Amino acid sequence: MNQLKRRQVVRAGTTVEQMVRAVADMIVTGALLPGEKLDEISLAGRFEVSRTPVREALRELGAMGLVDREPNRSATVANVTEAYLHSMFEAMSELEAICARLSAERMTIDERRALEFSHRGSAKLVHAGADDEYAAHNTEFHSRLYRGAHNDHIYEMVTQTRARLAPFRRAQFRLPGRLAKSYDEHDVIVTAIMRGDAVAAGQAAYAHVAIVSDASIVFATVKGQ
Repeated sequence: MNQLKRRQVVRAGTTVEQMVRAVADMIVTGALLPGEKLDEISLAGRFEVSRTPVREALRELGAMGLVDREPNRSATVANVTEAYLHSMFEAMSELEAICARLSAERMTIDERRALEFSHRGSAKLVHAGADDEYAAHNTEFHSRLYRGAHNDHIYEMVTQTRARLAPFRRAQFRLPGRLAKSYDEHDVIVTAIMRGDAVAAGQAAYAHVAIVSDASIVFATVKGQ
């Protein structure tokens, strides 16, 4: 029965996704240090799965730049430098600014209303200090901006970049007061989009990601000490 259930989980893909998130968070928070080996057998035992989904998770972590993999050698935790993080966040700032600017110009009325409704609803998560729930909302908030730009090529680029930064963006919410600040920064973006002010929306989105970058890099620096 347990073996059947385990195979069903692997087929659904949820186990790989959960492993990627769990291991990524351990790397970002310093529970796993640069150069540390990631043994497939140990990971398989920890997550109660076969080695096949472990290999897939390690491949995804490698694509995110968090794990180094060499032929015929064990995977190891990558050394993610502050300079490398800064370069990715710099690209992210530019891409999100473009998305916010185009969203202010191209979002439909229904899309604007949905964005505002979702944003206002997230206030209760801030007040409750619900870090994980707000992090999920945050992902959806930014996804609305990407879709609202109505440009498939930009959407592909920004989602790929965001996927590589996801563990570090989640880490920011561990910092005191970050949820409330994030909400306020979102509010400036939403207000500009609702007004159709493309310039203001782009500037607000760029500034928001720059602040996220500072928060995330500070966290990564503290983790590395």
